[in-house]
Amino acid sequence: MPAALNHISLASTLCAAVLALTVSGAQAVDAGVTDTEIRIGASAVLTGPLGPQTLSYGAGAKLYFDSVNANGGVNGRKIFYTQIDDGFDVAQSVENTKKLIDDDEVFVLFQPTGTPHTVALLPLAIQSKTIVFGPVTGASTLRVGYNRYLFHVRAGYSDEALRIVQQLRQMGTTKVAMVYQDDGFGKTLLAEVKHAAEKLKLPLIAEVKLDPKRPDFKNAAFLLQKAAPQAVIMGTAGTTFSNMTRAIYASQRPLLYGFSVANVDTLNKDLGPQARGIILAQIVPSIRNASTPIVSEYLGLLSNKNASAKPSAAQFEGFVHAKLLVQGFRAAGPKLNTDNFIKAMESLGEVRYGKFTIRYSPQSHNGASHVELAIVSNTGELVY
Repeated sequence: MPAALNHISLASTLCAAVLALTVSGAQAVDAGVTDTEIRIGASAVLTGPLGPQTLSYGAGAKLYFDSVNANGGVNGRKIFYTQIDDGFDVAQSVENTKKLIDDDEVFVLFQPTGTPHTVALLPLAIQSKTIVFGPVTGASTLRVGYNRYLFHVRAGYSDEALRIVQQLRQMGTTKVAMVYQDDGFGKTLLAEVKHAAEKLKLPLIAEVKLDPKRPDFKNAAFLLQKAAPQAVIMGTAGTTFSNMTRAIYASQRPLLYGFSVANVDTLNKDLGPQARGIILAQIVPSIRNASTPIVSEYLGLLSNKNASAKPSAAQFEGFVHAKLLVQGFRAAGPKLNTDNFIKAMESLGEVRYGKFTIRYSPQSHNGASHVELAIVSNTGELVY
């Protein structure tokens, strides 16, 4: 009898334990989410030619996160945002991502930088069921099919390339060349431009590549001069864009077009008056239009933090990404976990920030497609 009682008691204890685990599991949140915090982070290029641009993205995001935290966070949880420099090195990006997932236990990989870098880290994210939100890449290869854990925010490079080539076609420009970094980033941009050029029957007259580690700007400019283009599409960004512009302008003056990853602040700093007239694709609303609520919110928070701070288009892009991410956190409710977040984002419907609209669904996480072209004015501002 005592043995039977012991057996029943043990069975009851085991059942109770299983029940407790089941209930706990049903209510549990994921790694990176506690009662008081939400940890997010990413490997990003914080140094080198592309560093200034990425630092601006991060500053804009942090501006919004700081505001959320100052007002109690999201359901009482404050957001902790970590960036680790990878120097635009793919292998280092993977190592950084492993650390963020395994050691820091982030809930979201927020705004990782680069096309090959995002491709390389995705298997880690999928295996660990970690969300990748707003990667700084517009590559079409990352937008084919549906990936449950990947949420794009910015328009694709295909959208940007099409808009650039459309304008050139409308202007009657017939001689268009492209200079591009000879790496995954530059080759992606070249492929998108060639696809758009083929679609609109405006073939490139020259394709000039740059070694990203040892760029010969003078020779690239010489090759472009031989082709005598009316316009040059720049498949590069950061200080590489600036140095290539100087080399081109030393002997010729074609129209220069850049993608949204080119930072007008960097161009103004590096080139001064030579930046005037450069045309850049933009994928968020103009920061000059304070009548747009999200622009007004950004300008207000920036001014409150530092009255003398200068608004930045790149900073504003980071701000938009951060606001959309927090909107998803809030929509997921107090029991924030990966499944709830994904379902919340897919159920938001159309999110509109001025002309910028975005919608996710169980079939697509491709985000926005909005692209405008803006020219650097005589005052160094982008005029849409």
